[in-house]
Amino acid sequence: MNDLLQIRFTLPEDQTDACQAFLAENVPHGWQEEQPSPGLVTYCLFVEDTAAGRDLAQTVAARWPQAEVRTEEREEEDWGRAWMEFFVPLECGQRFEILPPWLANEAKAGLTPVIIEPKMAFGTGHHPTTALCLEGLAEILGNGAGWEGKHFLDLGTGSGILAIALCKLGMTGLGLDIDPLAVECARENAERNGVLDRLALAVGSIEAAAQNPPFDLIVANILSGPLIGMAPAIVSRLAPGGALVLSGILEEQAQAVAAAYEAQGLGQARFSRSGEWAALLYPGEHA
Repeated sequence: MNDLLQIRFTLPEDQTDACQAFLAENVPHGWQEEQPSPGLVTYCLFVEDTAAGRDLAQTVAARWPQAEVRTEEREEEDWGRAWMEFFVPLECGQRFEILPPWLANEAKAGLTPVIIEPKMAFGTGHHPTTALCLEGLAEILGNGAGWEGKHFLDLGTGSGILAIALCKLGMTGLGLDIDPLAVECARENAERNGVLDRLALAVGSIEAAAQNPPFDLIVANILSGPLIGMAPAIVSRLAPGGALVLSGILEEQAQAVAAAYEAQGLGQARFSRSGEWAALLYPGEHA
């Protein structure tokens, strides 16, 4: 039996935000978007050829009957070739650039490169919430001056993109994820970027992060529910005057998340948005 299932479907352009939000919840490793004609967007993604993968195709067809969902069994190496065809460098906040290994030599001057190997199970940084985090970090950290040697926590590190970006600005930190495979993926990417000596990685959630010494910066790109539930624990680990960046939040959930952190004494957040997604920034004494 073939390894993967390719799913392709086409929607009107005005459905982009809704479709991206759906795919972000169900296909964390990413997807390809093409514009076959004005006003239309074609989505192409690879999932494991299992009952769950075929259920996903059926869910898309039921949610968008006009999408003309097409499936095809493919070999696993097709997924890697597909990424090489459409993975383009991503610039965030005029400070960071996410690149795949085969484009590492094409990094733009003046930007901090973060080299990420696409994996079936983990994101590549092209999701809006990752970009929102990187843009928020760029706003708070600037060129990194004054942050060298400071300590950060990356909660829900995934492929390690955010932690690697911070290490490349001279910080040291801890990356946590509840998925052991994510931690291994982050470790590989940290080594690829030459920052493994600056980054500790561990399996776990906020409880795995000691309160002392506190963190000068915390970034958490997870979901609104966990962010609300963990607000007291996250804030208790933030140094006085420290900075906090939160994302993985749908726009309609942003006020509830902000209220949970205001209740912990952080004051009002700065909001940034991309489509249906939002990020909250608490620059602390760096405002």
